[in-house]
Amino acid sequence: MTQPAGRIARREFVRELIALCPGVLVVTGLGSPTWDVFAAGDRPENFYLWGAMGGAAAIGLGLAIAQPRRSVLVVTGDGEQLMGLGVLATIGAQQPPNLTIAVLDNGHYGETGMQRSHTSLGTNLAAVARGCGIADALEIREPQEVAGLAQRVNAREACVFADIRVVADDLPKALPARDGVYLKNRFREALGLAPH
Repeated sequence: MTQPAGRIARREFVRELIALCPGVLVVTGLGSPTWDVFAAGDRPENFYLWGAMGGAAAIGLGLAIAQPRRSVLVVTGDGEQLMGLGVLATIGAQQPPNLTIAVLDNGHYGETGMQRSHTSLGTNLAAVARGCGIADALEIREPQEVAGLAQRVNAREACVFADIRVVADDLPKALPARDGVYLKNRFREALGLAPH
């Protein structure tokens, strides 16, 4: 069973989503999600992951619990989320209403050579999220659905999971700083915390 190719241009979708959520704290998964968020405009409220594959949603969960008055948006890919499925059960148990997981699902492992991922072979990540207790799990298939997702992010009324079917393309890399200490301290300062 295969799923249809995506119709959404991921970089434009990410740029519009972040523009519609100006106060959001963003955690990115490695690879394309990081490049797309950086291309949308670097900001201290962006925390870019350069490693820890499978860990973006877990970091977002911890951040959402620690910063309950802020919207937290995790932008990750299908390959990374497939490697971190267990955290969806923990997110479902915790239900932080200020957390949104947005998966840019191109059906491929973009970082390792564009091999087909399980989402192109029948795995439905939104169904997995619902099975883990995340009731507001969406399948986004059209670009204009970005506005509805942004409303959910800004409302902070329910934990949200969005599987966004994007075009499997190879866009130019837009690379933020790779200095982990700098990124961590910049993000802490954006939260009003002292560098550590």
